[in-house]
Formats: sequence, C-alpha cells, structure tokens
Amino acid sequence: MPAPDVLLRFGDELEVKMKRAIIIVLDSVGIGEQPDAGLYGDEGSNTLGHICLQLKDQPWFSLANMERLGLGHIDGVDYLDKTREPIGAFGRLLELSKGKDTTTGHWEIAGIVMDKAFPVYPNGFPPEIIQAFEEAIGRKTLGNYPASGTQIIDELGAEHMKTGYPIVYTSADSVFQIAAHEEVIPLELLYEMCEKARRILTGDHAVGRVIARPFVGAPGTFRRTANRKDFSLDPIRKTVLDYAAEKGYQVRAVGKIEDIFNGRGITHAVHTHSNMDGVDRTLEWLKEDFEGILFTNLVDFDMLYGHRNNVEGYGRALVEFDARLPEIINAMKDDDILFITADHGCDPETESTDHSREYTPVLVYSRKVRAGVNLGTRKGFSNIAATIADYLGLSADIAGESFLGEILK
Repeated sequence: MPAPDVLLRFGDELEVKMKRAIIIVLDSVGIGEQPDAGLYGDEGSNTLGHICLQLKDQPWFSLANMERLGLGHIDGVDYLDKTREPIGAFGRLLELSKGKDTTTGHWEIAGIVMDKAFPVYPNGFPPEIIQAFEEAIGRKTLGNYPASGTQIIDELGAEHMKTGYPIVYTSADSVFQIAAHEEVIPLELLYEMCEKARRILTGDHAVGRVIARPFVGAPGTFRRTANRKDFSLDPIRKTVLDYAAEKGYQVRAVGKIEDIFNGRGITHAVHTHSNMDGVDRTLEWLKEDFEGILFTNLVDFDMLYGHRNNVEGYGRALVEFDARLPEIINAMKDDDILFITADHGCDPETESTDHSREYTPVLVYSRKVRAGVNLGTRKGFSNIAATIADYLGLSADIAGESFLGEILK
C-alpha cells in the first residue's frame, strides 16, 4: 500500500519534560485467533486479517501510518505491507483472563488478570433475576434473550411503545442491557432502572456491565442514540490507573473508559459520540500540560461494524483512524509514550455477531523508543500496564511484565 506524502513531522519547540502514557484502544481490532479460541467457539476468527483481505483491492483502503509504526511486522500479520524501516515497536498480546468481553479486556490492559469469567446468559436471565428487576422498577419487561441491539428493537420496539415495558436482552458478553424509547421511558428513568439492575446483579450473577440502550424513531425506523450509559462493577483489584492517581498523576479517560472502570482511578473524563470525536478529545488533552495517563477507547469499530458484520464500514473506520494518526503523533511531547492496542476481536466476516477470542496488536511510539523493535508475542494484555508503571516510576502490585527496557533508546 502506498505511503502518504506527509507522515509524521515534529516541531522545533522546546518542550518541558513531562511523562505521559497514552493508550488508545481500537475496540475489537483483533489480529487472529488465540490458541484457546476453540473454547469460545471462535476458531478461524481474524478481525483485522479478514477485513484487509476483503478490502485489499479497494483504492481507498490504506493503513499506511499504522504500517509505518510496524503493524505489518507483527507475528501472524502477513496480510499487510512490511515497511522497510518501521518507526515504532510492535508485537501481539495474548489475553490471559477468562472471557472475551470489553470489561475483561480493558481491566487486563490496566493490570488485572481475571481467573474467573464474568457470567453469561445464552438462554436469557433466570426467572429470579427478571422477577426481582420487575418488582424493583414496578413494571413488566420484554425480551430476555440474546440478540443484537438493532435486531431486538426492531422486533420488540413497537410493543414496548404500546406497553411501556423496557426491553431486556443480553449477548455473548456478560451484559444486562435495557433498551427503551426516549419518549416512552425518559433517560433519567432508564438510568435509574439500570442502577436498580446493577444492585440486583451481584454474587454469582455479577455481570460485567449493565447497559442503558436508549433509542428513538418509529417502528421500521428505530435507531439507537448516543445516550448509552454503562454501569460497571468496580475493578476487583487496584489497576495502574489507581496507582497513578494515588501518586498524584492525572488519569484522563476518553470515551467509555470511565464507565468500564466505574470511575476508579480516573481524575478527568469525557464521553464521546464517535471515533473521530474520541480522536478530537484525545488531541485536545494532548495539547494541555499534565503528567500521567491518557486512556482512550474508540468504540465504533465494535459497536457499529463488528457486531453488525459490516466489513466495509469497519474498513473505512480503520482508514479514518489511520489518517488521524499523524495528528496524534505530532501532538505528542518529548516524554510521551503511545500504546495502540485492542481489547478483543469482533470479526465481521464470521457468522457470529459477537466478540471473538483473538490476539491483539500493540504498537508503541515515542521519541525515546527504539525504532523497529519486535516484541514478539507477549503473554498478557497487562504487559502494557506493567510497562506504563515502569515508565511512570510507580510501585504497583499489578499483573504483567514490563517491556520498557527492550524499547527505550
């Protein structure tokens, strides 16, 4: 694929030394099945690989900036160009935690390895959970089966509007989702319902997330809005975010990061409406002076394209992010270090619309990082947390092995 005319340039301004670690999670951009994928029904999954192979002949499809960082040099990524002189460090990460959901992936990136997976409900929630929830909210519910969010509002949206009953559903992930039309159940009431569900879903039924899924429109034209809200569990142990905040560093969260960690270890947060809004908010904070961690999630890859098996949409979203990467690099200060990674897969080429158990990429860039370092295959997304703790000088009891010594000049 051709490289752009202008890639990564830097200004000549004198910068104040200020250590910052930037994590950008390309939500669901897995790079191939893990050895244990069969345990999850995910044999053959390869989110990025299948997208690239499907779109490689499209003139608009290019990931030249991520290739320049070394994406094509990662073990198993044989479907992208290998640039002659990659400017970043690169590798792939194997998830150690049980599960393949958003919360598990992000918690592991931050230093927690889950020995037990969050509960899932392939047959819907048991009667005692639904009964307790209906008693708490004072009305019946609809649904209670696994489904895609767009599918279930098409199926039950009209009945919901007639009855006022919220739609409860789940997926292959550990989620209790509540969909409601904003003109039938106002947002604040929907959020209150989610808080009541969160209090019920404890112990053996402690799902990773309760999610408000508001929508608008008329039957046949329903569409979900950007007013989604996640109600997560507290992380089961301290993360690198907690250790950083305790030492006086700022921890700034972009997108749904605040929700995933239930606010724990977060000092500043902003929610976003799209991938590009997330990039914009990230750039705004990069231009400010602070020390610590900037943690961004770009969810459109997963939410809009992976779960809907939309290969072209997913590919265009990747190209869109890749085109913004030079802006991110150019906004970095001398002592910034950037990690680009993912939390799981969600292969739009497979029959499934759910997450997939895949390796994830890690691309690392800094003006202090040795170019072209191949990190190979690392055991644990938590290697990122350990490396950040090492970089920021944190004494942190977290999972993971730092690779900082391998990449610094």
